[in-house]
Amino acid sequence: MSYRYMRMILFFDLPTQTYLDRKEYTLFRKFLINDGFIMMQESVYCKLALNNSIVKAERTRLEAHKPPKGDVELLVITEKQFSQIDYIVGKKKNETEDSENRLIVL
Repeated sequence: MSYRYMRMILFFDLPTQTYLDRKEYTLFRKFLINDGFIMMQESVYCKLALNNSIVKAERTRLEAHKPPKGDVELLVITEKQFSQIDYIVGKKKNETEDSENRLIVL
């Protein structure tokens, strides 16, 4: 069986002026973390997906948990494209990151 690893990059800009806005921001961020997204930068998260059908399922989950206000964008690229990111300032974080080397297929 052949797999095409995809990387989902999620960008969001949510309002935080009121208490309710901050609560919605926190709930959305916690959903992302519990769903396996890893923070790349503030308001930029990514997640590894095995194939396009998993991307579609994840998109459906994001639609179900989207905040009522703000902007949320999802960019899907191949793992090969993701690995070619150039770091102009700073370096790649060597914290726990998901990769195909740690992936267990049952």
